[in-house]
Amino acid sequence: MNILFIGDIVGRPGRRTVRNILSKLIFKHNINFVIANGENAAGGAGLTKKVAEELFDIGIDCLTLGNHTWDNKEIFKFINNEERIVRPANYPLETPGNGFAVLEKGNIKLGIMNLLGRVFMNPLNCPFKAAEQILEELKDIVDIIIVDFHAEATSEKMAMGWFLDGKVTAVLGTHTHIQTADDRILPGGTGYITDVGMTGPYNSILGVQPELVIKKFITQLPVSFKVASGESIFNGVLLKIDEKSKKVNEIKRINIQVNTGIDEKQRNI
Repeated sequence: MNILFIGDIVGRPGRRTVRNILSKLIFKHNINFVIANGENAAGGAGLTKKVAEELFDIGIDCLTLGNHTWDNKEIFKFINNEERIVRPANYPLETPGNGFAVLEKGNIKLGIMNLLGRVFMNPLNCPFKAAEQILEELKDIVDIIIVDFHAEATSEKMAMGWFLDGKVTAVLGTHTHIQTADDRILPGGTGYITDVGMTGPYNSILGVQPELVIKKFITQLPVSFKVASGESIFNGVLLKIDEKSKKVNEIKRINIQVNTGIDEKQRNI
């Protein structure tokens, strides 16, 4: 089974990039299931029902979120009714939405879990304990478990990878919008990468117009961020999973600049 995980989709440029590329990748790599982080998909902050439906329509099977889950208040109107949207599981129990999903493709049942880090981020419940609790629910009912760990600190992400090694299929980091070059299979068979990266404006700072971010750093005053325009980048990882062992045989980064259509980093993917 081949699973594609798409890095944080940022605004309209990110959605347009996915629309232009996804069907080609699905055909080329015989992809069976597509997951994407969509917490910045609507205007660069949050998610709306219209944007979620747009992403599902173009071939994404499940959307994960993160610390920007609640930035667009419209999400409160539909998150409880959409099983394909997963918000961080370590929010308080009363929080709307679900921290994991069980979805079926063919004869394979997939568990998708979303967790939020605590280092340099708002304090939440322990993501490690939350992962343990969800694993107890999933271990006997799914064949594959994919974890989106939305966190800032590389050490916390790596700790989660090693903590879940051999217990889940893959631990994939999101949030920093910068793709890391440490994709690997851990000793227990779990696929891992510290950050999948971003799908959105290439000439930007994390998807935002550079001059606005620079102004904030220099002045330390509030600045209204706007999604950048121009050429885009598509970041993701491809997981090739053995259907018998349910372990990752191969994990590869995808890094495509849309204006050229050439993957400079991973030509052989």
